[in-house]
Amino acid sequence: MISFREAGEDDAELLTRLIRAAFADVAERFGLTVENCPSHPAFTTVDHQRQAIAKGIRYFVLQDGDGPAGCAAWDSRTPEEPWLARLSVLPGKRRRGYGQALVQHVVAAARGQALSRIFIGIIAAHRELVDWYERLGFEQVALRRYEHLPFEVLVMALRPG
Repeated sequence: MISFREAGEDDAELLTRLIRAAFADVAERFGLTVENCPSHPAFTTVDHQRQAIAKGIRYFVLQDGDGPAGCAAWDSRTPEEPWLARLSVLPGKRRRGYGQALVQHVVAAARGQALSRIFIGIIAAHRELVDWYERLGFEQVALRRYEHLPFEVLVMALRPG
């Protein structure tokens, strides 16, 4: 049985642990380091999570019978371009539907805002993740290059039901 709760500033350390653990294998796979990509979630800090929460970014924690298993961030500070971010599931908890459950939870939380689309940004070369998001109903909308990132970012969008 899983449950969700909204995270607060007191959860910054927990969020940092979840996000870093969930993104460590992605950083390794794509050769990302704190030197060449310090903003990657694998290298996030407690201060970063506290600042994000203080700015109004909402985090949701997914818990199973063993405790926290994942989290996701919802950034709707710019209503015309709201973002799902930091979707994180601990490696030992993957392939149980937790990622999909987190996406559905964030989408449900967003429904009252009358949004036309919800955006995500992922490493464009991460084909398995692109395919996974497409199975959830996301569509590719843009390919972006940022000077501070050593990879292309694929922007995808979902039209909430």
